[in-house]
Amino acid sequence: MGLERPADRAAVPGGSAHGDLLDRWLARLGRRCRPALAVAPWSSGFGLARTLLATGTCATLLVNPPAILLSMDSADCTGPAAAGIWCALPAGQGQLAGWIGIAVLVVVASGWRPRWTALPHWYISWSVIANLSALDGGDHITATLSLLLLPIALTDPRRWHWQPPPAGTAIGAGRVVAHAALVLVWLQVAIVYLHACIAKLGVTEWADGTAMFYWLRTPGYEPPGFLRPLTEAATSSAVGVTLFTWSVLALEFALALARLLPPELRRVLLVAGLAFHIGIAVVLELVTFGLAMSGALLLYLLPVGHQVTLPAIVVARVHGARRASG
Repeated sequence: MGLERPADRAAVPGGSAHGDLLDRWLARLGRRCRPALAVAPWSSGFGLARTLLATGTCATLLVNPPAILLSMDSADCTGPAAAGIWCALPAGQGQLAGWIGIAVLVVVASGWRPRWTALPHWYISWSVIANLSALDGGDHITATLSLLLLPIALTDPRRWHWQPPPAGTAIGAGRVVAHAALVLVWLQVAIVYLHACIAKLGVTEWADGTAMFYWLRTPGYEPPGFLRPLTEAATSSAVGVTLFTWSVLALEFALALARLLPPELRRVLLVAGLAFHIGIAVVLELVTFGLAMSGALLLYLLPVGHQVTLPAIVVARVHGARRASG
């Protein structure tokens, strides 16, 4: 009369209805995760994002004069910052540290041996924000993402990050760790966009729709001369400047929620987000920030395992390097 199952359960040491429920939940979770884990996260899309992040930091070191980058003294090399490369090398070797950083970042951007270059990439990115002064938000984003990418890059079995993963790669602990790290990257990027949107709403000029009028006329942030007629025309009317300003807020909010949306909408938001950050790089001349956020968007919105189509010259060079290295 339905009493047999509880009696049997009681005869099993440690058996309980709660344990049975947990077993079923874990089995269901495993079935749900297996299709996702079947796709290896090590793709040329992931590689392109790493290249953009490394290129942005490299641009910081190349473009800014040493006198600006190295405006620090011994008092700045205390605590964790003392481990940064600009503090770890002897005094007066700041330019040497810069060239070492550039060399490391060029190798990272090339895509060679992600497993070997992951830690040096993070170390240089972190040293930049720990030791140097001429920074923008892109350098901080790159340092955070290069740290979160460590589990993915350290488990990457490829010789070049432009290659697809080896065929028949088994689902092992490395792949599970890499997928978990990728989820943390998604969460971090979503928080960046959500914070950017919510923080702006607390500023009167963003809330009333006039912020872009002032931003595009602020000394140091004016667009290049050839773009000024266009930006001035877009912000010269109340309707134009309001739409321009609020569209930024709407896009940032949509990007914050993008991982919850269907894949087709994520593709649209990826294109819109890349166009947005390229526009920032061109109009406000924040190139490092644009590169960092473009890399972040690729990690955030490209399908897991997506292989980007590379120019033929890049494919030829990768194949040539593979043959040369055996």
